[in-house]
Amino acid sequence: MQVCVNSTLPAPNLHLFQAKQASFKCRKSPLKLSSTESTRKHLSNLEKLLHRTNQPDQEQAIKAPTKGSINKSKVLLEGLNLPRIWPQTRAAEEMSPRHLNRVQMLFSKTMEYSPRNNLGSRWREYHGCNDWSGLLDPLDENLRREVVRYGEFVQAAYHGFHSNPTMPTEQAPLPRHVALPDRSYKVAKSLYATSSAGFPKWVHDVAPDLGWMTQRSSWIGFVAVCDDRREIQRMGRRDIVIALRGTSTCLEWAENFRAQLVPLPQSIEKVECGFLSLHSTRGAHVPSLAESVVKEVQRLIQIYTGETLSITITGHSLGSALSLLVADEISSCAPNVPPIAVFSFGGPRVGNKGFVQRLSRKNVKVLRIVNNQDLITKVPGLFIGEGTKQPQDQREERRNKGFRRVFDMVICENNPWAYAHVGTELKVDTKMSPYLKPDADIACCHDLEAYLHLVDGFLSSNCPFRSNAKRSLVKLVNEQKSNVKQLYTHKALSLKVERDNRLSIPMPSCLPSPSR
Repeated sequence: MQVCVNSTLPAPNLHLFQAKQASFKCRKSPLKLSSTESTRKHLSNLEKLLHRTNQPDQEQAIKAPTKGSINKSKVLLEGLNLPRIWPQTRAAEEMSPRHLNRVQMLFSKTMEYSPRNNLGSRWREYHGCNDWSGLLDPLDENLRREVVRYGEFVQAAYHGFHSNPTMPTEQAPLPRHVALPDRSYKVAKSLYATSSAGFPKWVHDVAPDLGWMTQRSSWIGFVAVCDDRREIQRMGRRDIVIALRGTSTCLEWAENFRAQLVPLPQSIEKVECGFLSLHSTRGAHVPSLAESVVKEVQRLIQIYTGETLSITITGHSLGSALSLLVADEISSCAPNVPPIAVFSFGGPRVGNKGFVQRLSRKNVKVLRIVNNQDLITKVPGLFIGEGTKQPQDQREERRNKGFRRVFDMVICENNPWAYAHVGTELKVDTKMSPYLKPDADIACCHDLEAYLHLVDGFLSSNCPFRSNAKRSLVKLVNEQKSNVKQLYTHKALSLKVERDNRLSIPMPSCLPSPSR
Protein backbone atom coordinates (compact mmCIF):
# COMPACT_ATOMS: atom_id res chain seq x y z
CA MET A 1 0.00 0.00 0.00
CA GLN A 2 1.41 3.34 -1.06
CA VAL A 3 0.82 6.37 1.06
CA CYS A 4 1.17 9.77 -0.53
CA VAL A 5 2.76 12.39 1.64
CA ASN A 6 1.13 15.77 1.47
CA SER A 7 3.52 18.41 0.25
CA THR A 8 2.26 20.75 2.95
CA LEU A 9 3.69 18.56 5.75
CA PRO A 10 6.25 20.54 7.74
CA ALA A 11 9.81 19.61 6.81
CA PRO A 12 11.06 18.92 10.40
CA ASN A 13 8.40 16.20 10.85
CA LEU A 14 8.87 14.55 7.48
CA HIS A 15 11.45 11.95 8.66
CA LEU A 16 9.16 10.86 11.49
CA PHE A 17 6.30 10.24 9.11
CA GLN A 18 8.56 8.19 6.76
CA ALA A 19 9.69 6.02 9.69
CA LYS A 20 6.09 5.31 10.73
CA GLN A 21 5.24 4.50 7.13
CA ALA A 22 8.00 1.89 6.96
CA SER A 23 6.91 0.33 10.23
CA PHE A 24 3.33 0.17 9.00
CA LYS A 25 4.35 -1.70 5.83
CA CYS A 26 6.15 -4.41 7.81
CA ARG A 27 3.24 -5.29 10.09
CA LYS A 28 0.47 -7.75 9.29
CA SER A 29 -3.12 -7.22 10.22
CA PRO A 30 -4.13 -9.14 13.37
CA LEU A 31 -7.54 -9.78 11.83
CA LYS A 32 -6.15 -11.79 8.95
CA LEU A 33 -7.23 -15.50 9.34
CA SER A 34 -5.10 -18.36 8.24
CA SER A 35 -7.82 -20.72 7.04
CA THR A 36 -11.34 -20.86 5.66
CA GLU A 37 -12.48 -23.12 8.54
CA SER A 38 -11.64 -20.55 11.19
CA THR A 39 -13.53 -17.94 9.19
CA ARG A 40 -16.65 -20.09 9.15
CA LYS A 41 -16.35 -20.66 12.89
CA HIS A 42 -16.19 -16.94 13.58
CA LEU A 43 -19.20 -16.27 11.37
CA SER A 44 -21.22 -19.01 13.08
CA ASN A 45 -20.48 -17.62 16.53
CA LEU A 46 -21.40 -14.12 15.34
CA GLU A 47 -24.73 -15.35 13.97
CA LYS A 48 -25.62 -17.05 17.28
CA LEU A 49 -24.72 -13.90 19.18
CA LEU A 50 -26.89 -11.68 16.97
CA HIS A 51 -29.84 -14.09 17.18
CA ARG A 52 -29.64 -14.13 20.99
CA THR A 53 -29.46 -10.32 21.15
CA ASN A 54 -32.49 -9.69 18.90
CA GLN A 55 -34.78 -12.29 20.49
CA PRO A 56 -36.12 -10.14 23.42
CA ASP A 57 -37.05 -7.37 21.00
CA GLN A 58 -39.47 -9.53 19.02
CA GLU A 59 -42.26 -9.22 21.59
CA GLN A 60 -41.72 -5.49 21.75
CA ALA A 61 -41.91 -5.31 17.98
CA ILE A 62 -45.33 -6.98 18.11
CA LYS A 63 -46.61 -4.56 20.74
CA ALA A 64 -45.47 -1.34 19.05
CA PRO A 65 -45.02 -0.50 15.38
CA THR A 66 -41.47 -0.17 14.20
CA LYS A 67 -40.01 2.91 12.68
CA GLY A 68 -40.08 1.22 9.31
CA SER A 69 -43.81 0.52 9.59
CA ILE A 70 -44.43 4.14 10.58
CA ASN A 71 -42.57 5.31 7.51
CA LYS A 72 -44.60 2.93 5.34
CA SER A 73 -47.84 4.30 6.83
CA LYS A 74 -46.67 7.83 6.24
CA VAL A 75 -45.92 7.05 2.61
CA LEU A 76 -49.35 5.46 2.24
CA LEU A 77 -51.14 8.52 3.71
CA GLU A 78 -49.13 10.85 1.53
CA GLY A 79 -50.13 8.78 -1.45
CA LEU A 80 -53.81 9.34 -0.64
CA ASN A 81 -53.27 13.12 -1.08
CA LEU A 82 -55.77 14.03 1.66
CA PRO A 83 -55.35 17.82 1.23
CA ARG A 84 -56.68 17.46 -2.31
CA ILE A 85 -59.76 15.59 -1.07
CA TRP A 86 -60.33 17.71 2.06
CA PRO A 87 -58.92 21.26 1.77
CA GLN A 88 -59.50 21.72 5.50
CA THR A 89 -56.79 19.13 6.16
CA ARG A 90 -54.27 21.21 4.27
CA ALA A 91 -55.37 24.41 6.02
CA ALA A 92 -55.06 22.83 9.46
CA GLU A 93 -51.62 21.48 8.64
CA GLU A 94 -50.38 24.79 7.26
CA MET A 95 -51.63 26.59 10.37
CA SER A 96 -50.08 24.07 12.74
CA PRO A 97 -47.64 25.47 15.31
CA ARG A 98 -45.05 23.13 13.82
CA HIS A 99 -44.79 25.61 10.99
CA LEU A 100 -42.70 28.01 13.03
CA ASN A 101 -42.15 30.62 10.33
CA ARG A 102 -45.86 31.00 9.64
CA VAL A 103 -46.81 31.20 13.31
CA GLN A 104 -44.00 33.65 13.91
CA MET A 105 -45.41 35.86 11.15
CA LEU A 106 -48.90 35.71 12.70
CA PHE A 107 -47.47 36.67 16.09
CA SER A 108 -45.52 39.58 14.68
CA LYS A 109 -46.66 43.10 15.50
CA THR A 110 -46.72 44.12 11.86
CA MET A 111 -50.13 43.92 10.24
CA GLU A 112 -50.23 42.21 6.85
CA TYR A 113 -53.26 42.91 4.71
CA SER A 114 -54.99 41.22 1.83
CA PRO A 115 -54.19 42.71 -1.59
CA ARG A 116 -55.46 46.25 -2.14
CA ASN A 117 -56.85 45.99 -5.65
CA ASN A 118 -58.48 48.60 -7.84
CA LEU A 119 -62.22 48.80 -7.15
CA GLY A 120 -62.98 51.64 -9.57
CA SER A 121 -65.22 49.76 -11.98
CA ARG A 122 -67.01 47.69 -9.30
CA TRP A 123 -67.16 49.95 -6.27
CA ARG A 124 -70.97 50.08 -6.24
CA GLU A 125 -71.09 46.30 -6.14
CA TYR A 126 -68.70 46.19 -3.18
CA HIS A 127 -70.72 48.99 -1.59
CA GLY A 128 -73.84 46.82 -1.70
CA CYS A 129 -75.88 47.92 -4.71
CA ASN A 130 -76.77 44.24 -5.34
CA ASP A 131 -76.85 43.33 -1.63
CA TRP A 132 -73.39 41.76 -2.05
CA SER A 133 -74.83 38.93 -4.17
CA GLY A 134 -72.14 36.44 -5.20
CA LEU A 135 -69.48 38.03 -2.98
CA LEU A 136 -70.12 36.35 0.38
CA ASP A 137 -69.79 32.59 -0.17
CA PRO A 138 -66.97 32.28 -1.02
CA LEU A 139 -65.95 35.63 0.42
CA ASP A 140 -64.49 37.90 -2.24
CA GLU A 141 -60.94 38.93 -1.34
CA ASN A 142 -61.61 42.60 -2.12
CA LEU A 143 -64.74 42.62 0.03
CA ARG A 144 -62.84 40.89 2.84
CA ARG A 145 -60.28 43.65 2.85
CA GLU A 146 -62.94 46.36 2.78
CA VAL A 147 -64.82 44.80 5.71
CA VAL A 148 -61.66 44.50 7.80
CA ARG A 149 -60.65 48.05 6.90
CA TYR A 150 -63.98 49.48 8.06
CA GLY A 151 -63.75 47.41 11.24
CA GLU A 152 -60.42 49.07 12.00
CA PHE A 153 -62.11 52.46 11.78
CA VAL A 154 -64.34 51.30 14.64
CA GLN A 155 -61.25 50.20 16.57
CA ALA A 156 -59.90 53.73 16.09
CA ALA A 157 -63.16 55.03 17.59
CA TYR A 158 -62.70 52.78 20.63
CA HIS A 159 -59.12 53.93 21.04
CA GLY A 160 -60.10 57.57 20.61
CA PHE A 161 -62.64 57.27 23.43
CA HIS A 162 -60.55 55.26 25.92
CA SER A 163 -57.54 57.53 25.44
CA ASN A 164 -59.63 60.40 26.83
CA PRO A 165 -63.08 59.28 28.03
CA THR A 166 -63.91 62.24 30.27
CA MET A 167 -66.26 64.96 29.03
CA PRO A 168 -66.08 68.50 30.41
CA THR A 169 -69.15 69.46 32.43
CA GLU A 170 -68.95 73.26 32.25
CA GLN A 171 -68.07 73.89 28.60
CA ALA A 172 -68.04 72.40 25.13
CA PRO A 173 -65.36 69.75 24.53
CA LEU A 174 -62.12 70.71 22.81
CA PRO A 175 -61.22 69.29 19.39
CA ARG A 176 -60.19 65.65 19.69
CA HIS A 177 -57.36 63.91 17.87
CA VAL A 178 -57.92 60.44 16.40
CA ALA A 179 -55.22 58.17 14.98
CA LEU A 180 -56.81 56.63 11.91
CA PRO A 181 -55.75 53.23 10.53
CA ASP A 182 -55.78 54.61 6.99
CA ARG A 183 -53.69 57.71 6.37
CA SER A 184 -55.65 58.53 3.21
CA TYR A 185 -58.58 59.64 5.42
CA LYS A 186 -58.85 62.64 7.70
CA VAL A 187 -61.27 63.18 10.57
CA ALA A 188 -63.82 65.87 9.81
CA LYS A 189 -66.16 65.76 12.82
CA SER A 190 -66.40 64.31 16.32
CA LEU A 191 -69.68 62.68 17.30
CA TYR A 192 -71.26 62.50 20.76
CA ALA A 193 -74.09 60.41 22.17
CA THR A 194 -76.18 61.50 25.15
CA SER A 195 -78.44 59.49 27.42
CA SER A 196 -81.85 60.85 28.31
CA ALA A 197 -81.35 59.70 31.91
CA GLY A 198 -78.65 60.58 34.42
CA PHE A 199 -77.23 59.73 37.82
CA PRO A 200 -77.74 61.98 40.87
CA LYS A 201 -74.89 64.27 41.85
CA TRP A 202 -73.86 62.21 44.88
CA VAL A 203 -72.82 59.34 42.58
CA HIS A 204 -70.24 61.62 40.95
CA ASP A 205 -69.07 62.79 44.36
CA VAL A 206 -68.55 59.22 45.61
CA ALA A 207 -66.39 58.18 42.64
CA PRO A 208 -64.92 61.32 41.05
CA ASP A 209 -62.19 59.37 39.25
CA LEU A 210 -64.81 57.29 37.45
CA GLY A 211 -66.91 60.24 36.41
CA TRP A 212 -66.68 59.22 32.77
CA MET A 213 -68.58 56.03 33.61
CA THR A 214 -71.58 58.03 34.86
CA GLN A 215 -71.51 61.03 32.49
CA ARG A 216 -74.55 61.58 30.28
CA SER A 217 -72.69 62.61 27.11
CA SER A 218 -69.70 60.75 25.69
CA TRP A 219 -67.54 60.85 22.58
CA ILE A 220 -68.82 57.95 20.48
CA GLY A 221 -67.17 58.25 17.08
CA PHE A 222 -66.26 60.44 14.15
CA VAL A 223 -66.88 61.36 10.54
CA ALA A 224 -63.87 60.93 8.24
CA VAL A 225 -63.45 61.64 4.56
CA CYS A 226 -60.96 60.25 2.05
CA ASP A 227 -58.53 62.98 1.08
CA ASP A 228 -55.95 61.13 -1.02
CA ARG A 229 -56.23 61.34 -4.80
CA ARG A 230 -54.66 57.94 -5.47
CA GLU A 231 -56.96 56.24 -2.98
CA ILE A 232 -59.98 58.02 -4.45
CA GLN A 233 -58.97 56.75 -7.88
CA ARG A 234 -58.47 53.22 -6.55
CA MET A 235 -61.87 53.15 -4.83
CA GLY A 236 -63.65 54.84 -7.73
CA ARG A 237 -65.15 57.57 -5.51
CA ARG A 238 -64.53 59.79 -2.51
CA ASP A 239 -65.65 57.84 0.54
CA ILE A 240 -67.18 59.39 3.66
CA VAL A 241 -66.90 57.11 6.72
CA ILE A 242 -68.95 57.36 9.90
CA ALA A 243 -67.47 55.11 12.64
CA LEU A 244 -69.22 54.43 15.96
CA ARG A 245 -67.89 52.50 18.95
CA GLY A 246 -69.81 50.13 21.23
CA THR A 247 -71.08 50.44 24.80
CA SER A 248 -68.57 51.87 27.27
CA THR A 249 -70.35 53.85 30.01
CA CYS A 250 -72.90 52.92 32.66
CA LEU A 251 -75.66 55.03 31.16
CA GLU A 252 -75.06 53.49 27.74
CA TRP A 253 -75.50 50.07 29.33
CA ALA A 254 -78.68 51.29 30.97
CA GLU A 255 -80.03 52.47 27.61
CA ASN A 256 -79.29 49.05 26.10
CA PHE A 257 -81.76 47.48 28.53
CA ARG A 258 -84.60 49.84 27.59
CA ALA A 259 -85.70 47.31 25.02
CA GLN A 260 -89.32 48.31 24.44
CA LEU A 261 -90.17 49.31 20.87
CA VAL A 262 -91.21 52.95 20.41
CA PRO A 263 -92.20 54.75 17.20
CA LEU A 264 -89.77 56.96 15.35
CA PRO A 265 -90.66 60.67 15.29
CA GLN A 266 -93.55 61.30 12.89
CA SER A 267 -93.59 57.66 11.83
CA ILE A 268 -95.28 54.36 12.59
CA GLU A 269 -92.06 52.32 12.34
CA LYS A 270 -90.63 51.35 15.71
CA VAL A 271 -87.13 51.02 17.13
CA GLU A 272 -85.64 50.22 20.52
CA CYS A 273 -86.26 52.95 23.09
CA GLY A 274 -82.70 53.11 24.45
CA PHE A 275 -81.04 53.28 21.03
CA LEU A 276 -83.36 56.08 19.95
CA SER A 277 -82.58 57.97 23.17
CA LEU A 278 -78.81 57.90 22.54
CA HIS A 279 -79.41 58.87 18.93
CA SER A 280 -81.67 61.88 19.41
CA THR A 281 -80.93 63.36 22.88
CA ARG A 282 -79.00 66.63 23.10
CA GLY A 283 -76.27 67.11 25.69
CA ALA A 284 -75.50 70.12 27.84
CA HIS A 285 -72.77 71.37 25.52
CA VAL A 286 -72.99 69.05 22.50
CA PRO A 287 -75.70 68.45 19.86
CA SER A 288 -77.44 65.11 19.49
CA LEU A 289 -75.83 62.40 17.40
CA ALA A 290 -78.58 62.74 14.78
CA GLU A 291 -78.22 66.52 14.50
CA SER A 292 -74.44 66.45 14.39
CA VAL A 293 -74.10 63.78 11.72
CA VAL A 294 -76.77 65.31 9.47
CA LYS A 295 -75.11 68.74 9.49
CA GLU A 296 -71.71 67.28 8.76
CA VAL A 297 -72.92 65.11 5.87
CA GLN A 298 -74.75 68.09 4.37
CA ARG A 299 -71.57 70.15 4.65
CA LEU A 300 -69.42 67.51 2.97
CA ILE A 301 -71.92 66.97 0.16
CA GLN A 302 -71.85 70.69 -0.54
CA ILE A 303 -68.05 70.88 -0.43
CA TYR A 304 -67.59 67.99 -2.86
CA THR A 305 -70.41 68.87 -5.23
CA GLY A 306 -69.84 67.30 -8.63
CA GLU A 307 -67.69 64.43 -7.31
CA THR A 308 -68.72 60.80 -7.00
CA LEU A 309 -69.35 60.19 -3.29
CA SER A 310 -70.31 57.29 -1.06
CA ILE A 311 -71.30 57.18 2.60
CA THR A 312 -70.14 54.18 4.64
CA ILE A 313 -71.37 53.80 8.21
CA THR A 314 -69.68 51.22 10.40
CA GLY A 315 -70.08 50.25 14.03
CA HIS A 316 -69.75 47.50 16.59
CA SER A 317 -72.36 46.41 19.16
CA LEU A 318 -74.16 49.58 20.27
CA GLY A 319 -72.40 51.42 17.45
CA SER A 320 -73.90 48.92 15.04
CA ALA A 321 -77.41 49.71 16.27
CA LEU A 322 -76.80 53.46 16.09
CA SER A 323 -75.39 53.02 12.57
CA LEU A 324 -78.83 51.96 11.34
CA LEU A 325 -80.49 54.97 12.96
CA VAL A 326 -77.82 57.27 11.49
CA ALA A 327 -78.31 55.72 8.05
CA ASP A 328 -82.04 56.29 8.32
CA GLU A 329 -81.46 59.90 9.41
CA ILE A 330 -79.06 60.93 6.64
CA SER A 331 -80.84 59.05 3.85
CA SER A 332 -83.20 62.00 3.42
CA CYS A 333 -81.03 64.90 4.61
CA ALA A 334 -80.30 66.23 1.11
CA PRO A 335 -81.89 66.10 -2.37
CA ASN A 336 -79.22 63.82 -3.86
CA VAL A 337 -77.74 61.79 -1.04
CA PRO A 338 -74.82 59.53 -2.10
CA PRO A 339 -75.21 55.73 -1.85
CA ILE A 340 -75.34 54.64 1.80
CA ALA A 341 -73.96 51.32 3.08
CA VAL A 342 -73.73 50.02 6.64
CA PHE A 343 -71.07 47.51 7.74
CA SER A 344 -72.08 46.36 11.22
CA PHE A 345 -70.19 44.01 13.56
CA GLY A 346 -71.99 42.09 16.30
CA GLY A 347 -75.08 44.26 16.11
CA PRO A 348 -78.29 43.61 18.06
CA ARG A 349 -81.76 43.95 16.58
CA VAL A 350 -82.84 47.57 16.35
CA GLY A 351 -86.44 47.81 15.19
CA ASN A 352 -89.52 45.98 14.00
CA LYS A 353 -90.34 44.69 10.55
CA GLY A 354 -91.65 48.11 9.55
CA PHE A 355 -88.25 49.64 10.28
CA VAL A 356 -86.62 47.00 8.08
CA GLN A 357 -88.95 47.89 5.22
CA ARG A 358 -88.34 51.60 5.83
CA LEU A 359 -84.58 51.22 5.30
CA SER A 360 -85.20 49.08 2.24
CA ARG A 361 -87.43 51.77 0.70
CA LYS A 362 -84.70 54.33 1.33
CA ASN A 363 -82.21 52.06 -0.46
CA VAL A 364 -79.93 51.78 2.58
CA LYS A 365 -77.71 48.71 2.14
CA VAL A 366 -76.71 46.80 5.26
CA LEU A 367 -74.12 44.05 5.62
CA ARG A 368 -74.34 42.47 9.07
CA ILE A 369 -71.22 40.56 10.13
CA VAL A 370 -72.47 38.06 12.69
CA ASN A 371 -70.59 35.57 14.84
CA ASN A 372 -72.79 32.52 15.21
CA GLN A 373 -71.69 32.24 18.87
CA ASP A 374 -72.39 35.90 19.70
CA LEU A 375 -75.45 36.23 21.94
CA ILE A 376 -75.70 40.00 21.42
CA THR A 377 -76.82 39.44 17.82
CA LYS A 378 -79.83 37.48 19.10
CA VAL A 379 -81.31 40.25 21.27
CA PRO A 380 -83.49 42.11 22.01
CA GLY A 381 -86.88 40.56 21.36
CA LEU A 382 -88.88 37.53 22.39
CA PHE A 383 -90.93 37.13 19.24
CA ILE A 384 -89.05 37.57 16.01
CA GLY A 385 -90.75 39.00 12.93
CA GLU A 386 -88.05 37.81 10.56
CA GLY A 387 -90.20 35.54 8.43
CA THR A 388 -90.39 31.77 8.12
CA LYS A 389 -88.89 29.17 5.86
CA GLN A 390 -90.01 29.48 2.25
CA PRO A 391 -92.73 26.97 1.24
CA GLN A 392 -91.94 24.19 -1.19
CA ASP A 393 -94.89 24.72 -3.54
CA GLN A 394 -97.66 27.20 -4.37
CA ARG A 395 -100.36 25.28 -2.49
CA GLU A 396 -98.38 25.51 0.72
CA GLU A 397 -97.80 29.19 -0.03
CA ARG A 398 -101.55 29.85 -0.33
CA ARG A 399 -102.30 27.79 2.77
CA ASN A 400 -99.79 29.75 4.89
CA LYS A 401 -100.53 33.17 3.42
CA GLY A 402 -103.50 33.87 5.68
CA PHE A 403 -101.68 32.64 8.77
CA ARG A 404 -98.67 34.83 8.09
CA ARG A 405 -100.88 37.87 7.56
CA VAL A 406 -102.52 37.34 10.95
CA PHE A 407 -99.12 36.63 12.55
CA ASP A 408 -97.65 39.85 11.15
CA MET A 409 -100.61 41.95 12.28
CA VAL A 410 -101.07 40.50 15.75
CA ILE A 411 -97.51 39.56 16.70
CA CYS A 412 -95.10 41.56 14.60
CA GLU A 413 -96.89 44.90 14.42
CA ASN A 414 -98.58 45.14 17.80
CA ASN A 415 -96.17 43.25 20.04
CA PRO A 416 -93.60 45.51 21.72
CA TRP A 417 -90.97 42.75 21.52
CA ALA A 418 -91.30 41.86 17.83
CA TYR A 419 -87.87 42.76 16.52
CA ALA A 420 -86.39 41.98 13.11
CA HIS A 421 -82.88 42.04 11.68
CA VAL A 422 -81.94 44.31 8.79
CA GLY A 423 -79.96 43.60 5.65
CA THR A 424 -77.67 40.85 4.36
CA GLU A 425 -75.82 38.55 6.74
CA LEU A 426 -72.20 37.42 6.61
CA LYS A 427 -71.94 34.68 9.20
CA VAL A 428 -68.68 33.63 10.81
CA ASP A 429 -68.12 31.21 13.68
CA THR A 430 -65.64 31.15 16.55
CA LYS A 431 -65.49 27.36 16.35
CA MET A 432 -64.03 27.56 12.85
CA SER A 433 -60.91 29.42 13.96
CA PRO A 434 -57.92 27.11 14.48
CA TYR A 435 -56.57 29.53 17.07
CA LEU A 436 -59.58 30.18 19.33
CA LYS A 437 -61.03 27.66 21.76
CA PRO A 438 -64.36 26.25 20.54
CA ASP A 439 -65.90 27.03 23.94
CA ALA A 440 -64.71 30.64 23.99
CA ASP A 441 -66.64 32.84 26.41
CA ILE A 442 -69.26 35.46 25.58
CA ALA A 443 -66.80 38.34 25.73
CA CYS A 444 -64.55 36.72 23.13
CA CYS A 445 -67.43 35.88 20.80
CA HIS A 446 -68.51 39.54 20.87
CA ASP A 447 -65.03 41.08 20.76
CA LEU A 448 -64.35 43.27 17.71
CA GLU A 449 -60.78 41.99 17.23
CA ALA A 450 -62.13 38.43 17.27
CA TYR A 451 -64.61 39.48 14.59
CA LEU A 452 -61.87 40.90 12.38
CA HIS A 453 -59.80 37.75 12.95
CA LEU A 454 -62.70 35.57 11.82
CA VAL A 455 -63.50 37.74 8.79
CA ASP A 456 -59.86 37.79 7.72
CA GLY A 457 -59.75 34.00 7.89
CA PHE A 458 -63.21 33.23 6.47
CA LEU A 459 -63.12 31.66 3.03
CA SER A 460 -66.47 29.96 2.50
CA SER A 461 -69.07 27.92 4.34
CA ASN A 462 -67.42 24.73 3.06
CA CYS A 463 -63.91 25.81 4.08
CA PRO A 464 -64.50 28.33 6.84
CA PHE A 465 -60.91 29.40 7.60
CA ARG A 466 -58.27 30.02 4.95
CA SER A 467 -54.75 28.79 5.49
CA ASN A 468 -53.14 32.03 4.28
CA ALA A 469 -54.91 34.36 6.73
CA LYS A 470 -53.01 37.63 7.06
CA ARG A 471 -54.06 39.25 10.29
CA SER A 472 -51.61 39.36 13.19
CA LEU A 473 -52.59 37.41 16.31
CA VAL A 474 -50.82 39.74 18.74
CA LYS A 475 -53.84 41.86 19.60
CA LEU A 476 -56.09 38.80 19.79
CA VAL A 477 -53.73 37.16 22.30
CA ASN A 478 -53.56 40.40 24.28
CA GLU A 479 -57.30 40.83 24.56
CA GLN A 480 -58.50 37.22 24.59
CA LYS A 481 -55.51 35.24 25.86
CA SER A 482 -57.69 32.93 27.97
CA ASN A 483 -59.71 32.03 24.86
CA VAL A 484 -56.73 31.29 22.59
CA LYS A 485 -55.74 27.64 22.38
CA GLN A 486 -52.83 26.75 24.66
CA LEU A 487 -51.01 25.22 21.73
CA TYR A 488 -50.63 28.72 20.27
CA THR A 489 -50.12 30.61 23.50
CA HIS A 490 -47.24 28.26 24.30
CA LYS A 491 -45.85 28.86 20.85
CA ALA A 492 -46.26 32.57 21.45
CA LEU A 493 -44.17 32.23 24.61
CA SER A 494 -41.48 30.38 22.72
CA LEU A 495 -41.45 33.24 20.23
CA LYS A 496 -41.07 35.69 23.14
CA VAL A 497 -44.59 37.06 22.77
CA GLU A 498 -45.52 38.10 26.31
CA ARG A 499 -48.99 37.00 27.37
CA ASP A 500 -48.99 37.99 31.02
CA ASN A 501 -48.24 41.65 30.27
CA ARG A 502 -50.12 43.47 27.57
CA LEU A 503 -48.03 43.95 24.47
CA SER A 504 -47.51 47.44 23.19
CA ILE A 505 -49.37 47.37 19.88
CA PRO A 506 -47.90 50.05 17.65
CA MET A 507 -50.39 52.61 16.40
CA PRO A 508 -50.59 53.31 12.68
CA SER A 509 -47.72 55.30 11.31
CA CYS A 510 -49.99 58.15 10.23
CA LEU A 511 -50.21 61.42 12.11
CA PRO A 512 -53.28 61.96 14.30
CA SER A 513 -55.97 63.87 12.49
CA PRO A 514 -57.70 66.77 14.26
CA SER A 515 -61.48 66.73 14.33
CA ARG A 516 -63.90 69.60 14.32
